[in-house]
Amino acid sequence: MKATVVKETDDWVCFEDVHPKAPVHLLLIPKVHVENLHSVDDQTLLGRLMAGVKVIVKDLGLDSKGYRVVINTGSEGGQTVSHLHLHILARRPMGWPPG
Repeated sequence: MKATVVKETDDWVCFEDVHPKAPVHLLLIPKVHVENLHSVDDQTLLGRLMAGVKVIVKDLGLDSKGYRVVINTGSEGGQTVSHLHLHILARRPMGWPPG
């Protein structure tokens, strides 16, 4: 299955989730392999990923009404893919608590 890429830099790629849970459901992943949030050694990578979220939501016009960023870590945290990825969800009201 081919992903629909939304934006890409030297550090990360953002694409549409193939099983969306919101009208907008994107995945932002680093190009270097990092298993999960807990195993990140390069703290600047986290900053580049979060800066990427800001660019993506602004480019797509999602910043005015809001959005949710989710990072699942470990089996009890809901992580099903062993590569760090950020979910960007938007264009519907988000409930609380999640999960």
